[in-house]
Amino acid sequence: MTYDPPRPAGRLLLTPEDREAPARVRRLRRLGLVERPDPALDSFAAHLAGLAEAPYGMVNFLVEDGQFFAGLRVPDTPPASRGDGARPEFGRVQPRDHGFCPHVVVRRKALVLEDVRDYPRFAGNPVVDEFGIRSYLGAPLIDSTGTVLGTVSAADVRPRTWGTAGLATIKSTAADLVRRIERSAEDGLPL
Repeated sequence: MTYDPPRPAGRLLLTPEDREAPARVRRLRRLGLVERPDPALDSFAAHLAGLAEAPYGMVNFLVEDGQFFAGLRVPDTPPASRGDGARPEFGRVQPRDHGFCPHVVVRRKALVLEDVRDYPRFAGNPVVDEFGIRSYLGAPLIDSTGTVLGTVSAADVRPRTWGTAGLATIKSTAADLVRRIERSAEDGLPL
């Protein structure tokens, strides 16, 4: 684990070191998952958000210098606003220290955060401050080679008790997506 330099606000974030990033990027390219939005993955993210009854659903591939949301479902009107009343846009590209997916990738297992403010490591995360994210449910996308490609996740702006059903859902959707990705690459067909 590495420590990132303090942010201008003075907080110190713990972002896990990702030694597998170069191999992951090579594998993503071999699978045809380049850094571009994919309508099929957007549909998958929307389906996941619906299953989780959450405003955010994501298919996130971690690359060497950040995160890329190839599949993204965000609310039409972002629920959070900054102090000036402006609403930030949840973009498809984010730094590694934003959010919780880098932790899922390095841990190689699902992460359930019912209220992110209960965890000092996550309470000051930029997505908490900028987008009002309060709860998170994510699972790694581990392919047949053992490579963690990224994550599938759902997030909410309120604390949530995701429970064992939520954990089972996120794990099964991750496994389903990996099967679809590998089958698509093998057959040379779109997702």
